[in-house]
Amino acid sequence: MRSRFGAKIIVVLGVLLVLAGFGGIVAAKSFLNDLTGSIETANVDENGAGRARPMTGAINLLLLGLDTREGWAENTSRADTIMVLHVAASHDEAYLMSIPRDTEVDIPSWTPSAYAGGHDKINAAYYFGSQQGQGWPGGAGLTEKTVEQLTGIVFNGVAVIDFNGFKNVIAALGGVDLCVEQDTWSSHYIDDNGKPVYYSYDGEHQLPNSWIHKKGCRTMAAWEALDYSRQRYGLPNGDYDRQKHQRELIKAMAAKATGIGVLTNPSRLSGLLQAAGASLKLDTGGYDPADFLFNLKLLGAADLITLKTNAGSFNEDPAGGEALSAGTMRMFEAARNDTLGVFLAENPEYLSP
Repeated sequence: MRSRFGAKIIVVLGVLLVLAGFGGIVAAKSFLNDLTGSIETANVDENGAGRARPMTGAINLLLLGLDTREGWAENTSRADTIMVLHVAASHDEAYLMSIPRDTEVDIPSWTPSAYAGGHDKINAAYYFGSQQGQGWPGGAGLTEKTVEQLTGIVFNGVAVIDFNGFKNVIAALGGVDLCVEQDTWSSHYIDDNGKPVYYSYDGEHQLPNSWIHKKGCRTMAAWEALDYSRQRYGLPNGDYDRQKHQRELIKAMAAKATGIGVLTNPSRLSGLLQAAGASLKLDTGGYDPADFLFNLKLLGAADLITLKTNAGSFNEDPAGGEALSAGTMRMFEAARNDTLGVFLAENPEYLSP
């Protein structure tokens, strides 16, 4: 499905919202400097050399969503959401692809954290990279290195946000409209006499008092929208249903941002970025954050196309874990070669409806 690139991409991780509809109001560098002044940036390259890759031709960004809970300290986080954004060299189409968090991969070594490398779920790369005091730059760096090794895609930048920051952005929008397909129990909240109470359970089996997201369409508060989009247990397609619901949340956020005039109102736009606050981290490839976002403004006219990894169903490896299918590897090869349009014409089952 296609939609306006700017509004979608930014809300993918809550921050890139400033990329959307810059139009005339955000063209001023001074306004961008005000918006990006609180964003933390770092060079996540293993050797500290940086990427220094020009924002021309095809552009690839790695987008990571974390469940930090205890802040940005080492030893606490794994990348629960891993997305690859590929923008065609023509800048009229952009493609968003997810890598399932449980995909079994070879994680390469990472010298800064003294990690020797090994075989694990891909979301563990962030954890291993953050050890030895390396924090989020190490986690993001090793995740980037792992995804590059897996897909062959070279990235122009990396954006990281934790789920609390994402929730703050939804709250700043005043909630979003979503439809729940079937009653879905929460692995994060319990029902306390009709009130949702956060409960750090994360188990695979429903509790007697688990909170239930009831079937139907409604305006959801930030906590509910985010929690619903994170559920996978008890759903027919598990993590693939979760990926679908996350795409639906992104669409709902984009629609809300457009509907309330965020993208054409400097004060609303500034408030939305401030809502992300310290939850947003960027590797801008050596660019000043304002320059990085300014360079991406040209993408406002592009359409976003969302793709289904493994054609939307679990792909089991011989050992019983999750693996990327041969078709998915061809999808990433097409992204690397900037031929995703041709790939989708030949493999329409990978297009998200």
